[in-house]
Amino acid sequence: MATGRNMMRAVQVFEFGGPEVLKLQSDVSLPVPKENQVLIKVHACGINPVETYIRTGTFFRRPPLPYIPGSDVAGVIQAVGDHVVGFKKGDRVFTFSTISGGYAEYTVSSVDTVFPLSDKLDFKQGAAIGIPYFTAYYALFQKGSAKAGETVLVHGASGGVGIAVCQIARAYGLKVLGTAGTEKGMELVLKNGAHKVFNHKQKDYLAQIKEFAGDEGINVVIEMLANVNLAHDLQLLSSGGRVMIVGCRGPIEINPRDTMLKQSSIRGLSLFSATKEELRECAASLHAGIEAGWLKPVVGPEYPMEKVAEAHKDIIHGPGALGKMVLLMQ
Repeated sequence: MATGRNMMRAVQVFEFGGPEVLKLQSDVSLPVPKENQVLIKVHACGINPVETYIRTGTFFRRPPLPYIPGSDVAGVIQAVGDHVVGFKKGDRVFTFSTISGGYAEYTVSSVDTVFPLSDKLDFKQGAAIGIPYFTAYYALFQKGSAKAGETVLVHGASGGVGIAVCQIARAYGLKVLGTAGTEKGMELVLKNGAHKVFNHKQKDYLAQIKEFAGDEGINVVIEMLANVNLAHDLQLLSSGGRVMIVGCRGPIEINPRDTMLKQSSIRGLSLFSATKEELRECAASLHAGIEAGWLKPVVGPEYPMEKVAEAHKDIIHGPGALGKMVLLMQ
């Protein structure tokens, strides 16, 4: 609960650095929605790897200090700004983009990035939709040109984005292969749409993938850790195959010749660069998936606001992803 009429609890960053710079404050001013904005009472906020990169100050987006991290919010609309239509106080919603920051009891978002939250999902699941599922759809179809009947390999398939890719790709008729690093992770990937899963900690897992894919190879690779896997991905691709770079933590050396005979391509993407039309298409497709029942976000570790620094450590250095990490405000 807010500590005062115009105050709230929120996690703020006053200097760039390690997880220890995340400071829980109890006297942060409540944000006020402006024109075409809504104020959301936050019930849960998803935690994404990109938020750890931004926190260090090394990411290409450097917010002015101090700032409140977080963008994947689910909650209830508390107030609306001028000219807002389609939403009212009391509506259950989710968003993948906040203006004032999501690691807080209240946040402001533009109506362009806010969507109704189905009664079929709870708030924790709502906080797991935004960046993971929009990125998955964006990477697969709008940038990756994936088609029914093709084979997709999902590296790091047990995390939030990976599970989203598996569910969406299976629903749209692709053959889905995934990788994970733990037995629980592998089981989770299979339960969420993958036809086959491989343990990327086994030395011969790439040979296993090649054998399973056969002569045709992999049409689309969804890559969460390009600085580790990209060179190998290029060797797995089919003729005309595509590697979609969703995540990367540093440089890597590759051999461009691996792209030449196959006429394969490496495509980078960022949801921050998606157009409003692309986002509307994503939202419509995801809403249909929720209604049909195949889109079911998997919530992983849950953290209270007091343990946000621990969450930032775990998402980067944990033993293996198991669903979407969420921060709980209630």
